[in-house]
Amino acid sequence: MAIRAAGQKGAGVLAEQPDLFGKILLLTALPGSQGVYGLLIAILILAQTGMFADAMVPLTLSHGVAFVIAGLIMGVSAISSAALQGKVVVAAIGGVARNGDISGKLLPLAALIETYAILGLLIAIFIANFAVK
Repeated sequence: MAIRAAGQKGAGVLAEQPDLFGKILLLTALPGSQGVYGLLIAILILAQTGMFADAMVPLTLSHGVAFVIAGLIMGVSAISSAALQGKVVVAAIGGVARNGDISGKLLPLAALIETYAILGLLIAIFIANFAVK
């Protein structure tokens, strides 16, 4: 949803200023990184179960609960940070439309929100990685 909102704003700006494509593309893609974090957690959980080694690891209820908690933590932190980051990115694209030279100053503002998705990723990794140990 955040990429959609940024893409809509970016498309409007690019219709009038196509030379800003690279700057707007970078800002538009930023909220998509949270989806990659979710994919990493899914792969980690599947690896912990032995899914990739064709040797399923016997899991207990506590393992399953830990995996669900890891997924929920990643999901909630990714969705909430992406939604908020999308709002900042839309505003940043508006700023770039007014002055293309400030994109380097606006990118860190949008990236700051990414911190909370990264924290969720780290917590989810710790929970999922140590669930089977």
